[in-house]
Amino acid sequence: MSHVEAIATRPSLHLQRVFDAPRALVWKAWTTPETVVLWLGPVEWPAVSVSQDLRVGGAWRACLRSPETGQDLWQGGVYREIVPPERLVFTFKWDESHEDGPPVDTLVTVEFAELPDGRTRMDFTHEGLKSEQSLAGHRHGWTSTFERLVAFLADDGDR
Repeated sequence: MSHVEAIATRPSLHLQRVFDAPRALVWKAWTTPETVVLWLGPVEWPAVSVSQDLRVGGAWRACLRSPETGQDLWQGGVYREIVPPERLVFTFKWDESHEDGPPVDTLVTVEFAELPDGRTRMDFTHEGLKSEQSLAGHRHGWTSTFERLVAFLADDGDR
């Protein structure tokens, strides 16, 4: 079974959010490391470090840290597709085992649509999750992360 076939046979997470912000601002929030670090990660595991080489074949890395324990969780991947300001596709993999064992390569696709009222609809898909347990964990993590993104966009003074 090929890598692509393996991802396609495992659980996928699909989320959609509408942000009260223009698409250019939402795109910037996803593609500028000094901005991504301000909202990435669920509330109990906020990002403390983000690096991005925003080009096809370029790598990204992020460190999430528990405020309670100080434990770090590193994740990273490679950009597969970049279509400003419409679409980002990148691989995602945890550095170390957690949740349900050794990490696996997964694929994230994020699409941004400009709505007539100036808001942005984000369609988010995280494919190739290892198990139903991993799907549940990522659903919680990304949902909390996107709540943090909503708050960041509401507070952004650069508009």
